[in-house]
Parts: sequence; C-alpha cells; structure tokens
Amino acid sequence: MPKIYHNIGILAHVDAGKTTLTEQLLFLMGAIRRAGSVDEGTAATDNLTVERKRGISVRTSTASAEWKGVTVNIIDTPGHVDFAGEVERSLAALDYAVVVVSAVEGVRAHTENILRALDKAGLPRLVFVNKLDRAGADVSPVLADLGRIADGVLLPLTETENAGFDTAESRLLKGAAFDRAVTEGLAELSDEAADAFLSDETLPHDRAEKMLREEIGACRAVPVLTGSAKLGVGTEDLLDFMTAYMPSADRRATEALSGIIFKIEHDRQMGKISHIRLFGGRIANRDEVTLLRPADPRLVNPEGEEDDAVALAEKPPVSEKVSQIRKFTGGRYTDAGEVEGGDIAALCGLPSARAGQFVGSLELGEAYRLTTPFLRVRVTPADRDPEKVPPLAAALAELTEEEPYIDAKWENGQREITISTTGKIQLEVLDALLRERYDLIPSFSPPTVIYKETPAREGFACADYTMPKPCWAVVQFKFEPMHRGYGVSYHGKLPSNQLFYRYQTHIRTSFYQCLEQGLYGWEVTDFRCTLVGGQHHTIHTHPLDFFVCTPMAFMNGLQSLGSTILEPLLKLRITADASLSGKITGEIVRMRGEYDAPLFFGDSFAVEAVVPVSTSMEFPVKLASWSSGKAVLSSSFHGYRECRDGEEHVNPRRGVNPLDRSKWILWARGAYQLSIEDM
Repeated sequence: MPKIYHNIGILAHVDAGKTTLTEQLLFLMGAIRRAGSVDEGTAATDNLTVERKRGISVRTSTASAEWKGVTVNIIDTPGHVDFAGEVERSLAALDYAVVVVSAVEGVRAHTENILRALDKAGLPRLVFVNKLDRAGADVSPVLADLGRIADGVLLPLTETENAGFDTAESRLLKGAAFDRAVTEGLAELSDEAADAFLSDETLPHDRAEKMLREEIGACRAVPVLTGSAKLGVGTEDLLDFMTAYMPSADRRATEALSGIIFKIEHDRQMGKISHIRLFGGRIANRDEVTLLRPADPRLVNPEGEEDDAVALAEKPPVSEKVSQIRKFTGGRYTDAGEVEGGDIAALCGLPSARAGQFVGSLELGEAYRLTTPFLRVRVTPADRDPEKVPPLAAALAELTEEEPYIDAKWENGQREITISTTGKIQLEVLDALLRERYDLIPSFSPPTVIYKETPAREGFACADYTMPKPCWAVVQFKFEPMHRGYGVSYHGKLPSNQLFYRYQTHIRTSFYQCLEQGLYGWEVTDFRCTLVGGQHHTIHTHPLDFFVCTPMAFMNGLQSLGSTILEPLLKLRITADASLSGKITGEIVRMRGEYDAPLFFGDSFAVEAVVPVSTSMEFPVKLASWSSGKAVLSSSFHGYRECRDGEEHVNPRRGVNPLDRSKWILWARGAYQLSIEDM
C-alpha cells in the first residue's frame, strides 16, 4: 500500500509557541521521549548552540514521525522576522501550513506577512490559537483580527473552557456539533451548505467531511483549532484533524523525478547537505541527479508583455552523485538509503547545490519573498589581521549558501567584507556561528542603510569599444524610468546581420551584472531597458568585447541621465498609552514619516505609520523608554521611495568603475590588477 505523506510547516510570529507545539507533536507521535523546552534549551528541533543559548529558532529544522499510518514531516521555521528568509524558502516544500497565533498577543505584523505569502503560494493553512492557559487569553479578538486579514472563510472547530487559566481545555467538535459548524461555515462558499443552513438543517456527515476537505485544499476555508502546546491541550486533536482533513503530498505529486532544495547546511565530515522535498520519482544512495536553477525572475516582464529579447546565457545543468540520504529529527539523523516522491530527506554529496534549485525537473515550486534586507554591515577580523580576511570571506560565503540574504561580498585585495542583514539578532547569530564553527572572531561595523537607485529621466546609454585593436563593440540602450516596485525589464532584438545573436546574448548577460552597482554604488532598479543599437566587426570583434563595452554604456547612461536615490521604508504598528499619542505622532513626523489617523480605545491608542529606515533605527529604544517598556511595536518592510533628505548617499564601489575608461579596459582585459588603493 502506498505511503501517505504530510509535509507541514509550523509558521508563526516570534514567541507564539510554534517550537513548543512542534515538540508536543513529536512527543505524541513517539519521535522523542519527552517534549523539550525552548527556554531550557532542550527542544529537539533547536540543535544549534546559539539556539539553545538564546531560546529562539534561527534555522529551519525538519523532523519526521508517524501518526496513525501517516508519515508527518514537520518543518519548524524561525519566528523572528530577522530569519524570515528561512520561512520563505520552506514554503515551496510544504503541502500546507499550521499558523500558530498566541491567544494573548494575537495577530502580529509577521503573522500578516506569513498569511500573505501563503495566499501568493496558494498553500492551504490551518490556524492553531495557542497559549489558551495564559492569563489574558481570549480567542474572540484573535478570530476578529484573522477575519480581517485572512483570505478564506474561518471555521472555528473547537470548543474551549477556562481560557486564561492553567485548567484550560479545548476539544475538537464531534458528531452533530461538527456537522453544524461545517455547514454554517461553508454556507458562504456553497449553495448546498447555504440551503441546508437556511433550512435549519446540517449537511450529512460524510458530505460535510468531503466538502470540508475540498474547500481547505482550494484555500477557501481556514479551519481554526485552539489549545495550549505547553500543557499538551488540543495537540492530539490537531494531529487527528491534520491527518484526516488537510491535503496530503498527493496534491502536488508528479510522475517524473522532481524536487526542490529548500535548505542548505554544512557538515564537517559529509560537506554540504541539501534538504529536499521530492514531488515525484525516487532517489537512492549513489544515484546521479541533475540540478536545475529556477527560471530567472529577471526574464519575466513586469508589464506582462511578450519579451522578445535574446535569452540570457545559461550555464548547462549540473549532474552530481548522491553519497548518502538522511532523515532528520532535529540534530539526529538516520541513513534512509532512499527517498520517494512525497517525502522529505537530506542529500549528501552535491557540492554545487544551492537553496532554491530543483532536482530532476522544473515542474513545481516557486519562491515568495517574506523579507528584504535593508541594512549593510562591514565585517573585519576583530584583531585587524589582514591574513584572516580571506578565511573570514570564505566562511561568510559558506554561510551565504545557507542564508542567501546575507549576500557576502568581497574582492581579493579588499580589507573588509560586506554583508546584508535584517537586524541586530541576525548579527549576533552570525557572530556565534563564526566563532563556534570556524574559530573566527569577527568585528561588525554599525549598520548602514541599503539604498537603491534608478535612472532620473528617459534617454539613451551608449558606448563604443574599438581601440586598442583587435576589438570592436558598439552598444546603445534606451532607459525608461518606471514606477516603484517595477523591477527591471530588458527588451530588444536587433537583426543578426547588424549584431550577431550570440553578441546580443553577451550584452544582456552583462547588463544584468551591471545592475549590482550604479552611479552611486547601489543596486539599480525600477526601469525598462531596450537594446536599440549595436555593432560588431566580422574580423576585429573578440567574443568578450561586449562584456567590456556594455558596462561602459550602462554607466555612461546613468551619468548622462542622472540617478535618483531610493530609500527603504518600514511600516510600523504602535500600541501605547493614550497619553503618549502626541509624543509618538510628533516623532513620526520628525522621522519624515506618514501616519494614519490614530485609533483610541480606553486608555490606549494604536497608530500605523510608514517611516524611512534611516531615521527610525533608534525609535524602538525611544519608544521603550517613553512607555517603560509597555508599548507594543511591530514593523515590516514597506518598499522604496525617492529619497527626500536631500543628501547624496554613496556606496563605495567594488572593483574598477567603467567610467574610468582606460583603467576599466585594462582591468577587463586582464592587464591591470586591483590594489588596496582601488578599494
């Protein structure tokens, strides 16, 4: 009989209790002898030293167990927004998500981000309202907040008693009560259920169950269960409900070998370990598998038009041999020997693997952004020893494979490395990992804001490279600024007798490389580029000439058209004592922010605001001081806008600037070596 697999993600805002819930589920399924504690550092899925010391999850962890004949693979994800990239990469591996919400703190900003990402991914979800035993627990306002933001009809399917006390109870509805709740909930979605409800009847039990499964699978219904993970209240009902009504791996099954790598880690003995969700096929030890990159998002025209540009030069797929297949439960593993479609496992022996790559085919899977790093930090050895810079760069490059948003950048000759970060906690975790895993002690500079830039006006970007011979390349672009959030699109295909198609491919590939550093050293975005002219010479053109010429054309264009600096924004939600409303709104204005009309309720008030990252970095400390730590602040990335502070923000360029034509040509042709003075 074929195995039934459920691949579930436990997702939540920090401190909602998701790791505690994971521990209870694993204990009930017999995977661990006792449920561990996050606070005591004994959670099975928190296996890094830094996780046990801090009492938070910072890496995705997988665990596998069985419940009543169903194999349940749990992916426990970090709840802190600094590590949202881990959640983001896990979504493509899931059949559905269990979203954990605290019955005390309620829906938080990151909870909303998670629900929006699940909507975009088309993933079914179940909400577990946790901490029913805590003082102040109240399910009703949580349901009201969820109803406001959830995409789908909420179906509360448990009854609770003694909420707010350690004697709290939660029971899954059974029999007629279950049928009545399903009939009433699905009345908004189904004429059949509406007719039964209006006639004061209920759907037959079998029919109610069938319709519930269908509506959950279609993401139109969101079941809501309650309990206390700490006390084990409601957790067995949760397991029973998941395996009975939530969609299994069959929902995303394929016949061909197809899987996605959603996590990378490194082992001292085995090297790189690639955690994979397999949709179809089978992989065994010693099998050779093909690694494929997903479609480059830059090839997708944001306007939805057909893009007739010559395709980017793509590297051929890589085939590598699997040396071992492991099944993990936190830090413990067994040698599984093979993995079949629908299951999750870890593959050893794939040195070229990257998070987000596909194995076998590109039939399923897509990435969804939950976070955008908006801070950049310089990293140097703590003792300033230049001999330690290369090993520090290598260590950060390895950690970038595990968390791509770190985006470590370094060029040989530089005295420092730069990394991207989303917050202070992520830096503390990086510091611990560098010390423990690599025996390196880093020093981090104060974070600086990551700005972006965009062409200031429409116009042309041109360059020619015809000296010194042998060489011949001419490139002409048209740049058109677009709205914020557009990204970049590339267009244009010249006749082959004017410019060989292979050279047009080189131009396009080089163009996308140019986007990393603009006139002021920031990433260039939000514009449309069209190749409108170009020329080669049948005798003098060298195949790499357009890799020399294209960056010069790109930078010439930005210099002549001007470049507008874009600053990152945060969306804040603040709840505080009403007496602080004037001080807080005044501070928002001082930060060059904008806010909606505050809402007052009793002695408290709430306000939502959009503020620049650059002016708001000290605001959490100020708010905590003003409110004696009682105010509640949540924040999320809100996008970019034109910088309004009137300052010219410059990011030091890595490497040679193509505007320095002579030095650039020498460097691009390998006749010039970078020195410290060039950095």
